[in-house]
Amino acid sequence: MSKEPQESVQSFEQAREELAGIVTALEAGGLSLEESLELWERGEKAAAVCSTWLDQAREKLDQAIESTQAHGHANGSEADEG
Repeated sequence: MSKEPQESVQSFEQAREELAGIVTALEAGGLSLEESLELWERGEKAAAVCSTWLDQAREKLDQAIESTQAHGHANGSEADEG
């Protein structure tokens, strides 16, 4: 059930950097309402890309943990069985 990030050409790091720049610009102020809204929308898209990458990473970690635990049970080497 793995899905690609919405904007697969943008890496997590690129999206994070874009989001950080947007936050800095919005916090600095001095922008018109229209400019602020445009930046906000770009920030929402960058945040969604980051979220998708993080969700995928969590899914991979969960699968690796499950695989390791299943392998440990199959070999009878579970640490909790003392």
